[in-house]
Amino acid sequence: MNRAGPAPAPRRTARAAAAPAEVPRLSGPHLPDRIRGPLAALAAAAAGAAYVLAVRPRLLRWGATTQEAAGPLPGDEIVPAPRMQSTRAVTIAAPVSDVWPWLVQLGAGRGGMYSYDWLENAAGLGIHSADRILPELQHLEVGDIVPLSRDGGLPVRLLQSRAVLGLGGTIDLRTGRVSPAGPPPDGPWLEAGWTFVLRPAGPHASRLVSRTRYDYSPLAAGLVLRPLLEPVQFVMERRMLLGIRARAESRAKGQAKARGGGHGKARGA
Repeated sequence: MNRAGPAPAPRRTARAAAAPAEVPRLSGPHLPDRIRGPLAALAAAAAGAAYVLAVRPRLLRWGATTQEAAGPLPGDEIVPAPRMQSTRAVTIAAPVSDVWPWLVQLGAGRGGMYSYDWLENAAGLGIHSADRILPELQHLEVGDIVPLSRDGGLPVRLLQSRAVLGLGGTIDLRTGRVSPAGPPPDGPWLEAGWTFVLRPAGPHASRLVSRTRYDYSPLAAGLVLRPLLEPVQFVMERRMLLGIRARAESRAKGQAKARGGGHGKARGA
């Protein structure tokens, strides 16, 4: 009697025997270390390029026309060779005579900055924006200091009644002290110019253009100043221009109503 032995085990083919190769996952906690670094660098580079090419130009020239942003303006001589410049503008449905008083009383401890008071006060600047014209603050001369905080401000460098208000000075970045026009101090410094140009834009409208220009030393200071100063200044200055517009238009409406007349709005950015 023949006894059959155990059936031989089936042969495993080479394809069946081979274990499937693991494919590295490209997301989540399993992202290989050798990929994380280059991807992070690529994402940072893309974000930087998007800011420089798409976002930054809009921040630097918010509301301004191409001609306003590229052309010369009174007060450019305060910082003749800037490394940073911005030009922002707004059209106001009020005559120049109703806009100029708000500029003259600008400053901390004066009429305020017409921006986000709560943000400025959170930084300890002590600013409270007025909602009315203050007659006692309507006298300004070249050389006067326009305070930007409790600790100091910028001197008036250019003043043309109802047309131009130019501020400027050199800031010692070590001490924060501001000096008027003159040779920069030894060590790191920031030369700043801030000019407001006010022009008629019709019988009952005005165009307010704000330009800032900066020069600095050493060049490495720009690595900190540009990403820090430009976005913050955009947020605060945009709100300031809109704040001046709202106040001037409200005052013009009140005066027109008191006279029993009115006029249409002429608004821009």
